[in-house]
Amino acid sequence: MNPTSTNATYQNHLAVLTHRYEDAMTHFGLDAIVLASGEKTYYFQDDHTHPFHAYSGAQQWLPFSLGADTFIVLRSGQKPTLVWPIRDDFWHAPNPVTNGDWQSDWQLVSARKNDFWFQDLPARTAWLGPTLTQGDRLPATVPCEGLKAYVDFDKAVKTEFEQQAMRRASLRGAKGHLAAKEAFLAGGSELEIHLAFLNASQQTAAQEPYPGIVGLNEHAAVLHYEHKSIGKSLTSRTLLIDAGASEHGYASDITRTFVRQDDEFSALLNDLDAMEQSLCRHATSGVAFRDLHQETLVGIATLLHNHKICALSVEEQLAKRIPQVFFPHGLGHLLGLQIHDVGGHQIDKAGTLSPPTEEAPFLRLTRTLEENMVITIEPGLYFIPMLIDKMQANIAKHGCDMAKIQQFMPYGGIRIEDNVIVKNQQPDNLTRAAFDEIR
Repeated sequence: MNPTSTNATYQNHLAVLTHRYEDAMTHFGLDAIVLASGEKTYYFQDDHTHPFHAYSGAQQWLPFSLGADTFIVLRSGQKPTLVWPIRDDFWHAPNPVTNGDWQSDWQLVSARKNDFWFQDLPARTAWLGPTLTQGDRLPATVPCEGLKAYVDFDKAVKTEFEQQAMRRASLRGAKGHLAAKEAFLAGGSELEIHLAFLNASQQTAAQEPYPGIVGLNEHAAVLHYEHKSIGKSLTSRTLLIDAGASEHGYASDITRTFVRQDDEFSALLNDLDAMEQSLCRHATSGVAFRDLHQETLVGIATLLHNHKICALSVEEQLAKRIPQVFFPHGLGHLLGLQIHDVGGHQIDKAGTLSPPTEEAPFLRLTRTLEENMVITIEPGLYFIPMLIDKMQANIAKHGCDMAKIQQFMPYGGIRIEDNVIVKNQQPDNLTRAAFDEIR
């Protein structure tokens, strides 16, 4: 959304947030809530700051990216107040308030860092956001245990305004992925592939919603591979790229695996892609995400059997936890203003948790799906030497063809990830729609 042209979608979004927070103030007996974007932090013994990301609870309210030292004051029955920082600073670019019709829905207050802008706040004011270092230059607030969980729970369900932002983030991310594929096929290094992604998605590395993962060959078997090798290879077999884009804080989180050859590994890739699309179609209201994860384990076992990687039946594989050797992570997570969005293990506003079990210890989402949640679906199948060695040492009669596994190891692995809006009947796959639009 262009911040200069506020429309009914943004106003409806504000109305939803206002209702949620007024409900919270009533529930906890509060007169006001202050949301803090946060302040810049510095590297140890340095005057260089870390990349800044505003607290998602504050960012959620505005149609543009929030900077540091910005505050939002919420009082029941009043327009929200945006406290905008004024900086007497000739070292950095000025930070004027963003123009636009959105301002008609807000009260605007400009304040320097040492201004006591909060003097008129009521006694029962609560604070949400990072704790700052300004000491007595901040409002006196009351502790409110449970408030964060109360508002976090509802963030999983996205308004139309939020969904539109994520559509645009998906489109930019998809453009980046197609550019990365071309760079890979042209023999580019991991660094060159990443630069191609950034250029096509129109962002710097610091603006990415998370550090992009670009792994060639065996590096595709490292789930959070963090390097960007400068070495080129015209004989590279596999590219796994996990990278997204952001639209005023709202993220896309897309993974694709590309190969050069039409061979056994590409056949495995195609079958995993088909399985992933089936999982996306099953992401409907009322489905327990744990059940989708279990469906994925069955699917991985089926692929291992059909591609003669494991001779055991699906049932035998599940009993011996063979699929987890090749698919060790969870199926997906909530997505929004944070890549791993808040509230994934919450089952109610009171903050009751449903943590992952030993059967799926890395599952980031354990809730039952509701309409307009946005989630990722990201099955993978990897040939990770450490896990395969453990399987050989600890699982008797594992039934796996070690010669075939050794044949696949130089390819690293496969992951396919789409971003899906949960619906009652037909889920809305933002990622596939974005690729379809630009092809």
